[in-house]
Amino acid sequence: MTDPELDAFDHERHMRRAFDLAREAADRGDEPFGSVLVRDDEVVATASNRIVTESDLRRHPELDLAKTAHRDFSPDERARTVMYTSTEPCPMCAGGLRTAGLARVVYGVGADEIVEFAGGEPSVRTATILDGETDVTGPLLNEEARAIHEEFDW
Repeated sequence: MTDPELDAFDHERHMRRAFDLAREAADRGDEPFGSVLVRDDEVVATASNRIVTESDLRRHPELDLAKTAHRDFSPDERARTVMYTSTEPCPMCAGGLRTAGLARVVYGVGADEIVEFAGGEPSVRTATILDGETDVTGPLLNEEARAIHEEFDW
């Protein structure tokens, strides 16, 4: 699904902001995940992983921003909002994103790739969970995104 307004966003700038947030999370002692919400090509909210520092397994940035979007933005605003996220959302986060009803999710590292770094088994892909609700695009700037995970001590 293409939307000329969304397609005109500065995707690389927003993705690099998500990467900065992922690095901040890693520097803080959390896993390297970061996300931004963008509407009208402007960042409206940011989050980074805090599962370790907040002792809360729900503190994934994608879920935090899905909650923020659902609580603070109208359905029309959410339908014009894009999430840029350093790594493809896990199934828990994708479920929250389905409820939030964002226009698009753009990721840097795919769920199929993250197992190379973090181990485990590949999870259900975000596009499967968001099918018919939210467009999922990625990977974008994959080499830069992978470098963040290569530098992290998994």
